[in-house]
Amino acid sequence: MIQVGIFSGYFPYDLETTAKTIRNLGFNTVQLDLHFKDVDLSAGQITKEKAKRVADTFRDHDLPVCAISGYTNIVHPDLEHRRSNVERLKEIIRNARDFGSAYVISESGTFNPDSEWDHDPHNRTEDAYEQVRDVLAELAQEAYDHGATFLLETYVNNVIGSVRETVRVFNDIRSPGLDLVSDPTNYFDENNIDDMDAVLNEVFDTLGDRVRIAHAKDVKRAGDDKSEKHADIGDDDALASHTFRGVGEIELPAAGLGSLNYDLYLQRLSERNPNVPLIIEHLDESDVPRAKKFVTDTLKAYSI
Repeated sequence: MIQVGIFSGYFPYDLETTAKTIRNLGFNTVQLDLHFKDVDLSAGQITKEKAKRVADTFRDHDLPVCAISGYTNIVHPDLEHRRSNVERLKEIIRNARDFGSAYVISESGTFNPDSEWDHDPHNRTEDAYEQVRDVLAELAQEAYDHGATFLLETYVNNVIGSVRETVRVFNDIRSPGLDLVSDPTNYFDENNIDDMDAVLNEVFDTLGDRVRIAHAKDVKRAGDDKSEKHADIGDDDALASHTFRGVGEIELPAAGLGSLNYDLYLQRLSERNPNVPLIIEHLDESDVPRAKKFVTDTLKAYSI
């Protein structure tokens, strides 16, 4: 059966309260965000002792950590900023096992200097691909060297934004240190959202064997608001990766609030990855029970 979990970062509390709250909501796994009110896990501050404290706390609440968030722009056009981002991600990778999981996740990034999620024309060039391929190869090697796996999350506005580009990465980087997050909402733009089932089937037919973690959010056309959209999730210190809700023609709301064919998504996921953790995202704490029920009811409908 597919486990249903959630990002820990949607609960902006101290470590113990975060774990207790998530468990009381009925989840049995988490994707770990290194963001707690009482534990400093910022750049350069991770220690083995802190990581073990985090892992033990979630384990004590029957919430095994299935993956660790490392989201950052790995090809930021400012090279010093890029170097800092990549070094932070490597720090997380080196400590992943102590946090309780081998998997660390990030998207491939964008050459847009002002946004981690908006498109930039350079993203579609061969130069952009070669630069991101080289960084991904570094991250895969760092992961392999430390008993971990870097999971790439494809996103349509980033350099690696399509099935074709994702396949190319795996063909070019043949490393056990690199695998994939399944989030089919990230493959849609204004050109293919009306061909949803074909896109979903292409994603699973082509990439299903590389999936180690899956995400549960939704997708729909944005309407009149084409700006980069962020939600207020009740935490002044919330990471932008948790407040982001889409940009341009596409909005990315919580599961059940868009047009994704969830029946097809979860059926295909269960065919290729029957025991994968499915992590709910793009919501605030007040919406968690509704989103969890929506996802769970869909899984139950197909006994998965």
